[in-house]
Amino acid sequence: MPSGQLDVPALPVLIPLGLVLMGVAALVLRRRGELRREKLIPLWLAGWYAVAVLGATMLPLRLAWGPEAGAPELYRILWIPYVTMRVDDFILNVLMLVPLAAALRVAFGVRDRKRVVLTGFLISLGIETTQLLMLLFLHGTRWADTNDLIANTLGAWLGWVLLQRVLRRRRQTELTVRS
Repeated sequence: MPSGQLDVPALPVLIPLGLVLMGVAALVLRRRGELRREKLIPLWLAGWYAVAVLGATMLPLRLAWGPEAGAPELYRILWIPYVTMRVDDFILNVLMLVPLAAALRVAFGVRDRKRVVLTGFLISLGIETTQLLMLLFLHGTRWADTNDLIANTLGAWLGWVLLQRVLRRRRQTELTVRS
């Protein structure tokens, strides 16, 4: 079986992906007869947010296969939370999903805390599972980390809490102005 290697750079993938998502959003809204700025811009922002998360978690990507690729680097799999946690990475992973609640609300009308947190958990689980599978079978260079799953889920919840506070403050300001 021949060996191979694939290097996937970030920007040549992410920029076209973001532009394609913008086009798809416009096309879907047009087909629904809902192509208006107030619907299109939130979808575009949510799409670019998704592209940024993809870039932060997957790219650049280096994959290898075949006998010359060697054994997978199993030290990159962190099963036990907190024991092997790097605080800086944990904080960055929390911050990465803080905007999720706002993106889900403005782009898709999701307001429920449970749905926001579950979506954050599932996104994180998908990322970590993909990183694990690439690490095991394609000698990927990313880490599969239970701390990331916890931090991302916490970030989704924290984003929902912050969004509720912003919305509550905005409503209070509107009521004060009307009085």
